[in-house]
Amino acid sequence: MGRLVSTEGLTEEQVEILKLVRQFVEKEIIPVATDLEHKDEYPTEIVEGLKELGIFGLMIPEEYGGLGESLLTYALVVEEIARGWMSVSGVINTHFIVAYMLIQHGTEEQKQKYLPKMATGEVRGAFSMSEPSLGSDVSAISTKATKLDDGSYEISGQKMWLTNGGSSTLVAVLVKTDEGDDSVYKNMTTFLVEKEPGFGETAQGVTVPGKIEKMGYKGIDTTEMILEKHKISADQILGGTPGKGFYQMMDGVEVGRVNVGARAVGIANRAFELGIAYAQQRETFGKPIAQHQAILFRLAEMATKVEAAHTMVVRAARLKDSGKRMDVEAGMAKMLASEYCNEVVEASFRIHGGYGYSKEYEIERLYREAAFMLIGEGTSDIQKMIIGRNLLKDYKL
Repeated sequence: MGRLVSTEGLTEEQVEILKLVRQFVEKEIIPVATDLEHKDEYPTEIVEGLKELGIFGLMIPEEYGGLGESLLTYALVVEEIARGWMSVSGVINTHFIVAYMLIQHGTEEQKQKYLPKMATGEVRGAFSMSEPSLGSDVSAISTKATKLDDGSYEISGQKMWLTNGGSSTLVAVLVKTDEGDDSVYKNMTTFLVEKEPGFGETAQGVTVPGKIEKMGYKGIDTTEMILEKHKISADQILGGTPGKGFYQMMDGVEVGRVNVGARAVGIANRAFELGIAYAQQRETFGKPIAQHQAILFRLAEMATKVEAAHTMVVRAARLKDSGKRMDVEAGMAKMLASEYCNEVVEASFRIHGGYGYSKEYEIERLYREAAFMLIGEGTSDIQKMIIGRNLLKDYKL
């Protein structure tokens, strides 16, 4: 293990967790990742191994059967897992967002019902904001929950880009409820929709058509979800009160942005490792290419970018753990990490030369995975809007 992405001030427990995860990544993920990714095969054995390690309950409080660890621990674990295979970190990301939303906003009954089973991985979470024509404008959602005479609701609409859409059994779904408030943001509600794993009709009025074919981010199931008069009780409203869904989702997305930033660091770190190893093995003009100044400079820039991105992600996670608002810091971390990830992966790709284009080399997979970091949990342009608007408030004349 090199000097990059080390973190000061960790507890002995955090160090031990990271050691176990790194060993698992080296032994169980890296040797099979490229083969599974090329086959677009779900990493069933890897997921079962993560369950045994307790990773699905990492941030869930001990009173509900989890390990009760911090967002910082989670982010560092994600870095390690994404270093092995980014798709595996996606398996736990949306699961944790839903668990986090339940911890922060759920009723006690909802926490007791779901969190213990989420901690073991028996209940698997996914969350859904996006829709086919929505883009980044969350206020424009059209999926709607209509209140019925008996106090229950009926949900109809089409949701898009559900990570774990097929394998999940609990989906946090953002919908319009239109119960009288003037603000569009206060007319949104998060419902906890239960379903069976798999594809087709997975619950009454809930259909998951199948996997969406993607350039990268393979192995994991990314899906649509169609709701046609899905009847659901008011007890399944997150927190028990309608109209708070937008704010609950944005809180969860902050956790998601830290996750994507951590994933980007993991990919970049692995790309750097592959690049610096290859540069010491490949020879041109009678010496290893690492001894050519052009390659040496490139390695120095790559390492600096990995370290800078890691530092930003750690700061954002620590701010969130302290209870402070950190939408700006999460946006900065996600933007910087994802942009630097792409730059580091491309630099490693160039170091590999023609072999980087071959599917036999791991960098080919990382090259495709890095692109997703630019759009996952909000594009860099969206992050810039969030950062810029908040800076104007902070520095208002």
